[in-house]
Amino acid sequence: QLQASGGGLVQAGGSLRLSCVTSGRTFGSYAVGWFRQAPGKEREFVAATGRYGVSALYADSVKDRFTISTDNDKRAVYLQMNSLKPEDTAVYYCAARSSALATKRRSDYRYWGQGTQVTVSS
Repeated sequence: QLQASGGGLVQAGGSLRLSCVTSGRTFGSYAVGWFRQAPGKEREFVAATGRYGVSALYADSVKDRFTISTDNDKRAVYLQMNSLKPEDTAVYYCAARSSALATKRRSDYRYWGQGTQVTVSS
């Protein structure tokens, strides 16, 4: 299971940190990703992190602004979002796949948490 939190309302240029807490014995070995869905648009990849030193992946639109990180002790994956823009407004979802390797493909992720709303005002 995955539990996402940390969304909210922020002004453009501001920051938010999303959290995704995982549970279950095997989730510690799963890659975890963040996706987002804006109104009227398809759910899109944002960032993902693999396990065991596998490099993180980012969408071009968030590279250099967002950072994904992991706290194994807390079984949590975080998405630090800086320099937020109005176009970052969306419901953000965390997801896990039963592999240590992160990918950008939404269909690779089997387990999904509920979304958390991020709204960036101009």
